[in-house]
Amino acid sequence: MTGNTRKRPSALVTGASSGIGAAFAERLAEDGYDLAIVARRRDRLDALAEKLGQSHAAHVEVITADLSQPSKLRTVENWVAEDSALELLVNNAGFGGYMPFVELDPDKATELINLKVLAVTRLTRAALPGMIARGHGSIINVSSRLAFSGSLGSSQLPKRATYAGANAFINTFTQLLQSELEGTGVRVQVLCPGVVQTEFHETAGIDRNRYPAAIVMKPDDVVQASLAGLKLGEVICVPALEDPNLLTQIQESEKRFLELTRSGKVAERYVSYHK
Repeated sequence: MTGNTRKRPSALVTGASSGIGAAFAERLAEDGYDLAIVARRRDRLDALAEKLGQSHAAHVEVITADLSQPSKLRTVENWVAEDSALELLVNNAGFGGYMPFVELDPDKATELINLKVLAVTRLTRAALPGMIARGHGSIINVSSRLAFSGSLGSSQLPKRATYAGANAFINTFTQLLQSELEGTGVRVQVLCPGVVQTEFHETAGIDRNRYPAAIVMKPDDVVQASLAGLKLGEVICVPALEDPNLLTQIQESEKRFLELTRSGKVAERYVSYHK
């Protein structure tokens, strides 16, 4: 730590080498956090750590890890569990994997699921005991607006069965977890951005120029929305959503669906169906 003797809160950000993860790291350092930043690209993490140390006097620990690999995930998991000052965990690591499912390499599908499901689950589980014991702390799980797109098919949007499915897990996981954590002082949020000005789409093989500039959001704005939403108590943060009642309507529809399907009787159309 450089020249600052006060105790700073600690945050860990995964996928911090670029895009939303890097923007979270910069904003949190500016807000007075010390950081652990995690990604695969050591050179980028080192450059970011040096920048944040110089500009914000933040102590930044670099952890080079591919979180899709169980041994590397366990290393980061242990770091999270052992940090007694961890105030904020940002689970951001991931990639698109956009292509027809039948063409997606099974190993690539596994990598995506490991990042978006297994790593999010295990790192969250590692962070919670300490946060609950202290009575405070926050976890932000980065998902996607596409987690809501299951009914839209693939005629206009990218082929995304594994990606959207994995993010839908994050949404449901985070919502139910917040319910379990009620009264503990610990908050969780699922962040669902749309198209963001990052390397994400290029990595997925999609030309970002295909999107109108008006719908492309800056990473800094996504982070601003997320942190503001956390203070507002929003469990689901969709940065571009002006009317949060739309989310309420979705949730009310889900409740009604569960109520109307609470029966031990098979629906009539199945009983009366004949080949």
